[in-house]
Amino acid sequence: MENKARIQKVLSDQGILSRRRTEELIKEGRITVNGRPAQPGHPIDIRRDIVAIDGERVWFQKKKKNYYVMLHKPRGYVTTMSDEKGRRSVADLVADFPVRLYPVGRLDKDSEGLLLMTNDGDFANTLMHPANHIGKTYRVTVRPGISEDQLVKLSSGVLLDDGYTTQPAQVHVLDQQPGRVVLQMTITEGKNRQIRRMCEAVGLEVARLKRTYIGPVKLGMLQPGEYRELTPAELSAIRGYMNKAVNRRQNAEGEKAAAERGSRPAKKAPVKPAGKGRTPLGRR
Repeated sequence: MENKARIQKVLSDQGILSRRRTEELIKEGRITVNGRPAQPGHPIDIRRDIVAIDGERVWFQKKKKNYYVMLHKPRGYVTTMSDEKGRRSVADLVADFPVRLYPVGRLDKDSEGLLLMTNDGDFANTLMHPANHIGKTYRVTVRPGISEDQLVKLSSGVLLDDGYTTQPAQVHVLDQQPGRVVLQMTITEGKNRQIRRMCEAVGLEVARLKRTYIGPVKLGMLQPGEYRELTPAELSAIRGYMNKAVNRRQNAEGEKAAAERGSRPAKKAPVKPAGKGRTPLGRR
């Protein structure tokens, strides 16, 4: 088993399918391993097992190079590698890249800005893991104006339309003009359309939404529709940021587990029944 890994992980790491898409195709019976339908979590060895998708064999790279790309997603593009409705997608913008890339997280169709893409499944999963609380910063133009009460609500947490209360956010006013305000908002969650829903919940209309940072990685001067690979310095910075986030999560989980153990009543040692001529304290 030492050379085997779960099929979702292998196909993701090889840049063939995302883990979620792999699971979907497995449920549809479209992936086989050695001629038999694959099961979720099926362990495979890329050196020996034959994997096919829709009857076509998948050829694995024994040594795969990982790529890390930043894309300036324009408005009007969906964050998916294949869209059943035929809409423009981020896949169209990186079609000329030498390997298949997958988006890390999402930006909704009407939003723009920084989107990371990679063929490194472990990197993507760590960055997207909700418990790691990776910070993402946005430039948000809202209408009409904003009150101190609305700022406080956005900063302290907002009750969304589905009953979920968001975590505290960092919110700053960048510019204020009659009829519009430009905010900088940093959140550490990734709920669907979260920024828009937060603003709507306090009575603000989002006119424009642009992601400018993911962790320490900055969009900078990259133009809409353009992409480039992360520099070694950027990759090192975000890996360090991710490692700290994972350590914080693991420490918090450890402290929580220790607290739960400490709150349980101690088990009393069972008292053995006294034998004939004995008491629990010894011989009479």
